[in-house]
Amino acid sequence: MTNNSVDSETPSPESSPTSQPLTGASEGRSLATRHRIDRWFVRFCQLVAMLSVVILTVLLSSVLINGLPAMDWDFVTGSGSSDPNEAGIRPALLGSIWLCGVCGLFALPIGVATAIFLEEFKPHNKIAQYFHGFVQLNISNLAGVPSVVYGIIGLTAFAGMFGIFGTANDPAVEVGATYFDQFVSEGDRILLVPVDGPTADDAVATAGMMALDSSGQQVKVNVIGPRDSLPKDKAVRRLTLRSDAEAGRINNKAWYFFRLPMGRGVLAGGLTLMLVILPIVIIASQEALRAVPDSLREGSLGMGSTTWQTVQNVTLPASIPGIMTGSILAMSRAIGEAAPVLIICGIVYISSGPTHLMDDFSVMPLQIFNWTARPQHEFQTVAAKGILVLLALLLSFNTVAVLIRNKTQNSLS
Repeated sequence: MTNNSVDSETPSPESSPTSQPLTGASEGRSLATRHRIDRWFVRFCQLVAMLSVVILTVLLSSVLINGLPAMDWDFVTGSGSSDPNEAGIRPALLGSIWLCGVCGLFALPIGVATAIFLEEFKPHNKIAQYFHGFVQLNISNLAGVPSVVYGIIGLTAFAGMFGIFGTANDPAVEVGATYFDQFVSEGDRILLVPVDGPTADDAVATAGMMALDSSGQQVKVNVIGPRDSLPKDKAVRRLTLRSDAEAGRINNKAWYFFRLPMGRGVLAGGLTLMLVILPIVIIASQEALRAVPDSLREGSLGMGSTTWQTVQNVTLPASIPGIMTGSILAMSRAIGEAAPVLIICGIVYISSGPTHLMDDFSVMPLQIFNWTARPQHEFQTVAAKGILVLLALLLSFNTVAVLIRNKTQNSLS
């Protein structure tokens, strides 16, 4: 009696409304709908990919048609000019190479080291965990900051140094620079009088002071009053200056010239670009380190290696291909950046390339923008040639990085 009553009160699976199987017709319609949506999605992805390739092909074809027939070596080695037939890209090309070299020299080691710290050296106390999470959160946020913001940060932090070390015209620290006051003597000879710095007084000193002539030899200057008669001896007259003579301040800067604050030079621009690509390098390096199997780490630690020995000999070599891939993408972005560089250098036309890290510079994106803004139609061809040179430089950097990646790539076994 009891069993029969229980069985009668328990609903059977067949009678439950939630367990009713789909009929053959409804199941067929559902399966057909899913397959139809899947086919349409695949076709949509193919269409988007095809449009992207077509747009890229049209743009590259337009650049090649306009720029390749007129490309010559004189354009690569020539300087800027208002004449489209004489305009060259050498100063901007050298500026881009200097800037990307400084950027990569700082960004890659710092980015990889930060990724190793975040991934391989996990914190073991709450304070360290909070710091670790704070750093990771800020890195993720910085990856989405517009590049123009980094330009403003670089202008304040690197070019001006927050005003702590004076100004670029009156720096607190300066190495490798010699300043002169340039005078024209009463015998029409150029005399260079050494001065203490860029803001020193340019008044003519007392008689007997030393100067440099045009050949670089030291000579003794003869100083006379504003209304004194000139010496009759021509040799003495060539070394004679009046006490009220006006000078022009010039400088001689060595290749190792350095100053604080840095001013709007190559070093400040490279460090600003470092800020732009640093989050990309860090995130890409972290992903490459995460891709290394934990069994390799555990095997190394199990054999008695320290954490740093494991990173140095196991984890880092295995992750180099991924790190180099991220570095290629980061440097490709750095080469094409224009907004932060424009804020730092403020120059779209320059007649010579940089000779030291504090020197003025321009880069190819700015030079190409300058050419495209010209009203003359001939400058459109010049801009197309500049784009081809920029693409060639980008492909060269990427090729070197790919070769390094392939050379250092080892099997995980």
